[in-house]
Amino acid sequence: MIRDIQDEILRLKKEYDICILAHSYQAAEIIEVADITGDSYKLSVEAAKVQNRNILMCGVHFMAETAKMLSPDKRVFLAHRDAGCPMAEQFEPEMITAMKKQDPDRKVVCYVNTTAELKTVCDVCVTSSSAVKIVKAMDADKILFIPDINLGTFVAEACPEKDVKLLHGGCPVHAAITADEAREAKAAHPNAKLLVHPECRPEVTRMADYAGSTSGIMEYAAKSDEKEFIIGTEVSIREHLQYKFPEKKFYDMSKRLLCQNMKATTLMDVLNTVKAIGGDSEYDAAEIIMSDELISKARVCIDEMIRLGG
Repeated sequence: MIRDIQDEILRLKKEYDICILAHSYQAAEIIEVADITGDSYKLSVEAAKVQNRNILMCGVHFMAETAKMLSPDKRVFLAHRDAGCPMAEQFEPEMITAMKKQDPDRKVVCYVNTTAELKTVCDVCVTSSSAVKIVKAMDADKILFIPDINLGTFVAEACPEKDVKLLHGGCPVHAAITADEAREAKAAHPNAKLLVHPECRPEVTRMADYAGSTSGIMEYAAKSDEKEFIIGTEVSIREHLQYKFPEKKFYDMSKRLLCQNMKATTLMDVLNTVKAIGGDSEYDAAEIIMSDELISKARVCIDEMIRLGG
């Protein structure tokens, strides 16, 4: 059944000139039909290079917005209409604008996990894989990092030469994991390396053998001579690593590392959207519609991210 659905998606995406982008947190059966897979940074960079007329994002809303900003001449769709990101909507543009007026010398660095409207008032966008590099490269000593306080702390510790101001926002999934859970995982698997995402609390990140982006975690596990790893990010990454490296052992740091928004997208959502793009379905596909003005304003910080992080 799954293979039949995948084959139909593969056939239709060629017929309707569709490029499928899938975040690494997506299920394996979706990853297998994607043209481009990766973390937020890779998807951002690759979205700008897509030649197809249509882009289908298997991820969450801000990712589809980013793809639309970088390929405004394309039709961009989100595979599941209600796949959002709680972190992306934690701050309003008006609040950040007011803070900029109070401290005009402080440049605003926004995590890619933000709405397009919020990006319009920011100076540069970053992802977890590029944040440290970009902040170091910025021609500014004073930084306001939004919205993730945990990733911001990770950046601040890696960039002691910068004055980094933080707000209390972040990923509710990663931030919920406690140091006790990390210690319990390490005690249960004493021979395993602990690999965590910097959206985790600082006390968790500091226990890690490696802290970095989704792609960084996967690359570390791939290149390491070690045979056991505790994965401190969304549980799908452990599954993907198990498939790629069956000779190695992978454990969850916590089973609570489950992003419901990322898990909302199903293979049938992908099939139904592909059909709708081609016009042979009455399925209500979620097309990303943005004004030229919004795209132009929000894209400034995205382009700066690609320039400084390239």
